[in-house]
Amino acid sequence: MARRPGKSGSGSRGTGARSGLKVRVRTARGRKLSSTRWLQRQLNDPYVEAARRDGYRSRAAYKLIELDDQYDLLRGVKRVADLGAAPGGWTQVMVARLPSDARIVGIDILEMEPIAGADLVQMDFLDVKAPELLKEMLKGKADLVLSDMAAPTTGHKQTDHLRTMALCEASLDFAMDVLAPGGSMVAKVLRGGTESELLTRMKQNFATVKHAKPPASRPESVEWYVVARGFTGQSRSNEG
Repeated sequence: MARRPGKSGSGSRGTGARSGLKVRVRTARGRKLSSTRWLQRQLNDPYVEAARRDGYRSRAAYKLIELDDQYDLLRGVKRVADLGAAPGGWTQVMVARLPSDARIVGIDILEMEPIAGADLVQMDFLDVKAPELLKEMLKGKADLVLSDMAAPTTGHKQTDHLRTMALCEASLDFAMDVLAPGGSMVAKVLRGGTESELLTRMKQNFATVKHAKPPASRPESVEWYVVARGFTGQSRSNEG
């Protein structure tokens, strides 16, 4: 996928609905009903089809495309960290939309195929060595920190929420350490009410903090994104 500055050709307009005909999947022997529903949803998802057509590794690429179209997140970005990057859809979008001299680094506990124009590392972000390694890879203060991390689901809603919010807290700690003044952060959060402390910290350290749910985020999903802009450079010791 060729790099190019600007946004032409990689917007979400290409994800328009199909002809209206739905693919129905019959429950096969040995296949759970939940698996059948997932397969039917995938086959009828215009974002899945668009990702195959446009060469993105996942439909999640369009979440970043839509967030960028709405908030102009990537304008002027020279250094960016992509936390929870696998399989690489968000990284692909940045390679396509940022200038060729931008520094893009990504990390995930899962293995990722290389992406030309980005530096990727397979490592648990919660490993104590991960933040320093990412800072070395960035080679300077970041303009943007993205976190699409979510903890593996256990099936217990409250536990899953708390584990994912813990990742959000860790990503905010990292962002506050590496962002240049005026920088931005985007993090995935789960609706559930325990994110108030996270939002308070963000509001203390960024000029604006907004919630966003891009169209590519499935309506039934409890995920939202927090978009924090204008990092003030306050240290964690000043949070009170």
